[in-house]
Amino acid sequence: MRRSGNAGRTGVTRRRLAAGVCGVALAALTAVPAQAHTPEQRAPHWALKDSGAPQARFRGLAAVNRDTAWLAGTGGTVLRTADGGASWRNVSPSGAADLQFRDVEAFDARRAVVLAIGEGEASRVYRTDDGGATWTESFRNTDPNAFYDCLAFFDRRHGLAMGDPVDGKFRILSTADGGRSWRVLPADGMPAALDGEAGFAASGQCLVTSGPKDVWLATGGGARTRVLHSADRGLTWTATDTPIPAGDPARGVFALAFRDRTHGLAVGGDYRADQPSPQAAAMTRDGGRTWQPAATPPPAYRSGAAWLPHGPTTALAVGPTGTDVTTDGGRTWKTLDTGSYDTVDCTPDLGCWAAGEKGRVARLES
Repeated sequence: MRRSGNAGRTGVTRRRLAAGVCGVALAALTAVPAQAHTPEQRAPHWALKDSGAPQARFRGLAAVNRDTAWLAGTGGTVLRTADGGASWRNVSPSGAADLQFRDVEAFDARRAVVLAIGEGEASRVYRTDDGGATWTESFRNTDPNAFYDCLAFFDRRHGLAMGDPVDGKFRILSTADGGRSWRVLPADGMPAALDGEAGFAASGQCLVTSGPKDVWLATGGGARTRVLHSADRGLTWTATDTPIPAGDPARGVFALAFRDRTHGLAVGGDYRADQPSPQAAAMTRDGGRTWQPAATPPPAYRSGAAWLPHGPTTALAVGPTGTDVTTDGGRTWKTLDTGSYDTVDCTPDLGCWAAGEKGRVARLES
């Protein structure tokens, strides 16, 4: 869960106005070349922030608001900013330098949960209640066949973690106390995995939620790319094929984004730099029961996606070769930026953040 807080009617109105202005600007960008904008009409763009950690690759990102965000990455690195990215505090858990953090879910500036990936005991979950000053290890995987990929929360107490198939079915962890303890859910309601099918721990977005009970997980590596959906917090699941390329361990759906229970986006492709991704995005209007290919997809593999708040049709997709924007709900995409990012997240006050390799982190500005 990456959203928190309530606001009065005036605050909501102001945020929606700001979102509308940004949405209009992004829509204009898709029609007008960047060089045509004057300084007074500068289009929305990523403003790089100095994370101070060029050695880390940040695939985990949790944006709380325009001022506060959390990053999680390689070398057991966790960073937090509370001033819009002007400065970053290293709040990495002690003794975690050998771990690879791939997802972080933040409830606010003090409380967050991070996931480390890997085989066996390398897959772990940590939680902090004091802004990262101290961490508690709340889960350590003891099954040598299990490998966890992503975290997602429905609210401040209920959340899930997704793991690659064990004994032919995706494994799901559940928490009902904000990530302080976890249990493996029964696999009875999980469809059988395809041969070679798995999740991609590329952006912390292979598992996403909307509302109190709906959750979706993304797959790849099999003969078909699929999105699995549960309407009961992970107890039972249904699987649907998507048009995103399949048939190779490097291909699949790498990220999902749902703006409500029905409207969703899927992005992915082939992560190998020397391979094309001709159909890197798809969309659904029925909660994932069916998926349609984008008429004009992003030009290359994309690993992260996020809807802009308060706007029903505008979203961003990011990957190693750039950022794309859609202003028509995922039907068509246009390149916004050519910088390398792995993950993206937006907040109700229009705090859109992106992060990736070599310590890169940026906030969307206009």
